[in-house]
Amino acid sequence: MFEATLTVDREFEIAPLDRRMFGIFVEHMGRCVYTGIYEPGHPTADAQGFRGDVAALTRELGATLVRYPGGNFMSGYNWEDGVGPREDRPVRLDLAWYSTETNQVGTNEFMAWCKDVGMEPMMGVNLGTRGPDEARHFLEYCNHPGGTALSELRKSHGAEQPHAAKLWCLGNEMDGPWQICRKTPEEYGRMALEAGKLMKMVDPTIELAACGSSAHDMPTYGIWEDRVLEHCFDVVDYISLHTYFSKYKSAAAMNAGSQDPADLMSTPEFFSQIDTTGHFIDEIVAVADAVAARRHSKKRIMLSFDEWNVWYRARHAEHLKPTGWPQAPRLLEELYNTEDALLIGGVLTTLMNHADRVKVACMAQLVNVIGPIMTEPGGPAWRQTIFHPFAQAARWARGTVLQPVLRSPGYTHASHGELPYLCASVVDDAESGTTALFLLNRNLTDSMALTVNLRGLGASRELVEASQLHHPDLQACNTQSDPDQVAPSPLAKNAIEIEGESMRITLKPASWNVIVTRSNDRPGQRSSAA
Repeated sequence: MFEATLTVDREFEIAPLDRRMFGIFVEHMGRCVYTGIYEPGHPTADAQGFRGDVAALTRELGATLVRYPGGNFMSGYNWEDGVGPREDRPVRLDLAWYSTETNQVGTNEFMAWCKDVGMEPMMGVNLGTRGPDEARHFLEYCNHPGGTALSELRKSHGAEQPHAAKLWCLGNEMDGPWQICRKTPEEYGRMALEAGKLMKMVDPTIELAACGSSAHDMPTYGIWEDRVLEHCFDVVDYISLHTYFSKYKSAAAMNAGSQDPADLMSTPEFFSQIDTTGHFIDEIVAVADAVAARRHSKKRIMLSFDEWNVWYRARHAEHLKPTGWPQAPRLLEELYNTEDALLIGGVLTTLMNHADRVKVACMAQLVNVIGPIMTEPGGPAWRQTIFHPFAQAARWARGTVLQPVLRSPGYTHASHGELPYLCASVVDDAESGTTALFLLNRNLTDSMALTVNLRGLGASRELVEASQLHHPDLQACNTQSDPDQVAPSPLAKNAIEIEGESMRITLKPASWNVIVTRSNDRPGQRSSAA
């Protein structure tokens, strides 16, 4: 057992939490759409062919936003292929994932599904094979009320009301050599500017996200963001960040699918990517603000972390490139374990602690393809381990993120120096008096005796939720035959003590913990029933 402290004060705020931080991603890739969210003939399918069991789990996950239709798929997608009568839609080769796309799910079906599961759409336009003209046409089809050829076409397709999609991605990973019609930063920045101009002429209320670097280790990282924003700064609202966490020590070992334990990071090194994520955010903020400074602009570009997850096991050979142009092949079907869930929890604390600039984030993806939900065609759907920390954060993180002050022993990392065992975020809803603590103990062997000081947050506190995700086997997974092997459980009563504005909590080794309390003695708050 070792001692640690966490202190927050109601006067020291980071920022109000944008609920769009709990977004998800649906791409026409592998089995994410077909036999994922959509499977006509499935025992739970609705009249439109969408799986009811997946819809129920999606609601339970609590995601607020969903990015669509890609991903790499976006850079070769013709939006016109996915509208109109299904029987008239063309079947196409998907060059991004070497698959056959039937277009049986398209814009209007997707928008209806979003409403059914309670998520806001984040739409993307193709700036790979297409450009500004197609982008503004797609927006007009989706958002214009009526009276034009494209808005009336939407109505003729059964969508009488405009979709009112307010958040749009200007392409996807346009710096990547794998991308269909890759661009230089100058080429992409100019195209993003012109596409953004046209789109905001059509609908001035939309928000636009420009592509940042595809990864933190891209050769043009930093330079890309600087050059792109130099062109499109005035028209965009966000710059995107993408990152996938791996246990492989090198890209070569990962791409080869090495089974040699010597090629894999230790668990503490794996967990250090939580801290790398924080540095990544800070660096992109610095670049964006440097562009603003050169322009003598008070505008601040916000961040859209619209692809992030653990992904390394299913990242080679047949997982990426099937043969024979199959429909809905099994691609990127990562099986997640306890270790992955703990890292996901830690990354969530980092995202929340950057709420002043990270306003949008999307875990990639929702189902089957590196997703928190898995399905079998014609069979069940179940929660992967990473489902749980995301769902808990999406449920309880409401209000304002407070600045955490940590005092914790730690371990030494070659790149980051001393890293604390404790990762923590605190989100407070002053109106209702509810305070949510998200806590990761990344010490693998010792419990943590944590003292929490909630200054100015009320001395009369009641416990609302206290749960812990812990499993003695960090490699334990949830499977079709054992879907609940790794799941949160109530924190033992003797593991938490509340006294005034202080708490004492015992955190098991390698555990993710969520503690929610409510105060009834803060001026101006609603009753505890709120």
